[in-house]
Amino acid sequence: MRRDPSKKQPEATRRTVLQSAGALAAGLLAQSATTQGATESLALQGGTPAVTIPSRKQAEASRWPIFGAEEEQAVLDLLRNPGYGPIAALEAEWKDYFQAPFVKAQCNGTSAIAAMFFALDLPPGSEIMVPSYTFFASIVPMRIFGLVPVFVDVNPRTLNFDVDDAKRRLTKNTKAVFPVHWMGLPCAMDDIGDFATEHGLTVLEDVAHSPGASLKGKALGTWGRMSIFSYQASKPIPAMEGGMGMYQNREDYERATTFGHSDLPGSFPANSPYRKFEGSGLGLKYRMNPMAAVLARAQLRKLKARNDEGVAQVRKLNERITQLPGLVEPTIRSDMSRLYYSSNILFLDEAKAGFSRNALVKALQAEGVKATAHRYRLQHKLPLYQDAAWWHHAPVIPELPGSDEANRTAVGLPYWTSAVPELVEQYAQAFEKVWAHRKQLAET
Repeated sequence: MRRDPSKKQPEATRRTVLQSAGALAAGLLAQSATTQGATESLALQGGTPAVTIPSRKQAEASRWPIFGAEEEQAVLDLLRNPGYGPIAALEAEWKDYFQAPFVKAQCNGTSAIAAMFFALDLPPGSEIMVPSYTFFASIVPMRIFGLVPVFVDVNPRTLNFDVDDAKRRLTKNTKAVFPVHWMGLPCAMDDIGDFATEHGLTVLEDVAHSPGASLKGKALGTWGRMSIFSYQASKPIPAMEGGMGMYQNREDYERATTFGHSDLPGSFPANSPYRKFEGSGLGLKYRMNPMAAVLARAQLRKLKARNDEGVAQVRKLNERITQLPGLVEPTIRSDMSRLYYSSNILFLDEAKAGFSRNALVKALQAEGVKATAHRYRLQHKLPLYQDAAWWHHAPVIPELPGSDEANRTAVGLPYWTSAVPELVEQYAQAFEKVWAHRKQLAET
């Protein structure tokens, strides 16, 4: 049946057609290039490397953080007019950007997490579900409040919180879930929310890797009752150090703020149970450095443009090389909008590729590609969690096959923070050349 040209084609249909056409074109290009690559010797065997751009220039392409004239002027202005005003200004801009009712800047992401756990006001022995595939800061502050981590597996094709595994680990003491949006990819917060609602659990979010990403048009960090962000130097909004807590209700905001800010309870409403703690707070000092605040403000203004540019460049490479048998990238739903952070992670299915990850990485490195066999330190395997002396209740140390599989199959590539079309092309050629010699690599 012929389509009536006078009728507008639905956007979703048109997008699907364009994506299919793009994938087909990438596949044909990869097939042609792979065939051509078969005539060239691998660099491992004395051939000319596919990547001719020097390592120094490759490193520059991944440089981060990037500060320019705007940041320099902001720092200079603060030095000339010292004060804490930039912190309040950052908080106001953050609330506006994320449409959040309450936020509180902190000295780093870890302190934002600690304040969030304190705000939960849970009895000792309460369990919080969290992935083991994360940085220690997502978990270790629990021990200060007598909370117990329940290690949840990740989906080995997303590196994110596995809801099905969480269902298997639920106990009568489980009170909250704390998914981590890993490397810019959103967790399935709708599924996590349904699970939490069914069992009366509080939803928290670690958005340290993923500011600006969204699910169903809703920003990450606004799906949970509370969330945290990090401004550490490697993060998408780098301020050298710093963090932000985001809260959906006033009581959480006031309790979290009082924990680490002795000067702010006096600003709370007269009926606040925390107002009386002005001048003492509840134990710690988590104030953000105003120098970090001015850097974070400047970086926030650039966030969307940088995220969009980074995604576009990664897509040019990944859409081409994932046409190669056995090479896949993290699964993303069509209603998710992601960003990339720190590394471009892919996975190798050795059976489909016909050779091992170690052989792939070795061959790519010889071709000049900055590839690694990506492995992340799993928290549940560290000594801290196996020593009951440090915990109100000792955590259960589980088997997490998804996390182990991720560490066996992941391949790390650089995330380029500047436009490098020539490098994208040379990396694609290197992959295609390696795949053209799959049979030889299978024997190594």
